[in-house]
Amino acid sequence: MKLLNPFRTGLFAGLGVLVAILIGGAFTSIQTIITYVGAALFLALGLDPIITWLETRKLPRWSAILIVLVAFAGVIVGFVFAIIPVIVDQVTSAIADFPDLVQRVRYGDIGDWINATFPWLQADTIFEQIETWLANLDYSQIGLGVLNFGITLLTGLGGALIVVILTIYFTASTTSLKRALYRLVPASKRPIFVEIAEQVSVSVGRFVMGQGALGILNGVLTAIMLGGVFPIFGVHVEYWALLAFIAMLGSMIPLVGTIAATILNTLLALISDGPSSALAVGIYAVVYMQLEAYFVSPRIMAEAVKVPGPIVVIAALAGGALLGLLGALIAIPVAAAVILIINKVIVPKQDAL
Repeated sequence: MKLLNPFRTGLFAGLGVLVAILIGGAFTSIQTIITYVGAALFLALGLDPIITWLETRKLPRWSAILIVLVAFAGVIVGFVFAIIPVIVDQVTSAIADFPDLVQRVRYGDIGDWINATFPWLQADTIFEQIETWLANLDYSQIGLGVLNFGITLLTGLGGALIVVILTIYFTASTTSLKRALYRLVPASKRPIFVEIAEQVSVSVGRFVMGQGALGILNGVLTAIMLGGVFPIFGVHVEYWALLAFIAMLGSMIPLVGTIAATILNTLLALISDGPSSALAVGIYAVVYMQLEAYFVSPRIMAEAVKVPGPIVVIAALAGGALLGLLGALIAIPVAAAVILIINKVIVPKQDAL
């Protein structure tokens, strides 16, 4: 029997490795579904503070949930039917005008500035190659690319619809889900677990609401400035709705989102409208970034998640590297949860030794 023990040990170890590989493969296969569920839970926790606030106004929970879900669905529908068509129209126009934009950049003030500032770049050669590529473009490949883009867009819209449906379900059943989770914890440790879980839930909800408010604020202000105020002073920004949409998405991404959106918007304004419009867009974006970085965002972080600045940076970078955009979004609440667990569990144990 002793001779069989090493064989049994190796057999069970091999089976354990095989099961681990199968589990890892299964998680990889359902990675998209896990992302949908994570995003929906994130949004549901973001809507929960609004429901709680309505409950404090003497509304029954079911009516508070109904009001929040109707408002949430109304915002989604309004966004799809009011804003998306404008953005799609401007993207289509930008693609159609791309050859003219290349000509305008090459033979206009931008091309002269590039040749004078960066003579080693050989900008004329680059522009000639771009124009040759456009002239010899295989339109069948363009059609195939448009078809693939359409399929990708439909897939993304389907995923967004799944997230919305899951968000509605999770929002309506948040209390029952929490209750079921709490019952899995031993009764002796349940009070401290419930306390930590509720504080984490509140922090995540406030963080989601804060990031959403930042995105809406940036998008609305950018649309007002670029589409309404700038034309009054003779500054034309052709694709103002597209730039406002990019600015809104950028503000929803912690740390690097606003900077990336500012750079992209400035470059788009430079290509489509010239140096003066790009300068105006860049100055406005930089001014708004200062307002967001020093006044709005710190208050959200301090009051919502209570995470120190260096931890915010490290968490966002690590989350983005591990899980992409979703990781960057959930990294800061996760860091807040870790800090809360340390303060509530580990530190008291160390003080008791």
